[in-house]
Amino acid sequence: MDTPKHSIDLQRLPKHIAIIMDGNGRWAQEKGQDRLYGHFHGVESVRDIVEGCAELGVQYLTLYAFSTENWDRPEYEVTGLMELLVDTIRKEVETLNKNNIKLHVIGDMQMLPEYARQELNEALELTAANTGLNLVMALSYSSRWELVNAVKNIAKDVAAGKVLPDSICHETLQQYLTTSGFPDPELMIRTSGEYRISNFLLYQLAYAELYFTNVRWPDFRKQNLHEAIEDFQKRERRFGKTSHQVTEAPSL
Repeated sequence: MDTPKHSIDLQRLPKHIAIIMDGNGRWAQEKGQDRLYGHFHGVESVRDIVEGCAELGVQYLTLYAFSTENWDRPEYEVTGLMELLVDTIRKEVETLNKNNIKLHVIGDMQMLPEYARQELNEALELTAANTGLNLVMALSYSSRWELVNAVKNIAKDVAAGKVLPDSICHETLQQYLTTSGFPDPELMIRTSGEYRISNFLLYQLAYAELYFTNVRWPDFRKQNLHEAIEDFQKRERRFGKTSHQVTEAPSL
């Protein structure tokens, strides 16, 4: 049964939703099509979910678009994905600005082709002044790469005397992550029936609620997003405390 938008408590929305958009290739193969056919149709889901998050008032949406491991896929698929990425960004900038959506990118952009970097940098500049939904695209991203990179940069700053080893804490590491300045995701959604995180925001997802669905990404729409958010709102988030501590009324 579909979850209507009005069943969602807008006062208890997750501030940050992260999504692993899985199942494009399998969706296409089930239809007797090439894997790129699935990626092409997955763009429609991206549009719908970005619009859905903006309509609800979600502040941050991070989409796992391309992992560092994806570079090992067949060359034709990687090339096709890069061309689709560039074409989509070029077409969507006007819509992002119309809807006051600010684009961000996390990942090793140096691994992207030059033409892709140029389009991304232009889109980042054109949407920089927007103040609505923050759309974070994880491109050529892996959490292990991010953590190793953060440790290297901390080590450099320690060697330069900018950081004292004994002063390093959770907040210090956060400042060196690609997500510095973003709140940690409260809800992580993965489509297509896989039950793993796949090297995605491992540090940031420490206390996120995980939601898995069998729906392939090209079929994932606003109603599925609403179902995930409603499920999130039914959960008790304890952060290591007991239920009694969480529900206990504050003293006046």
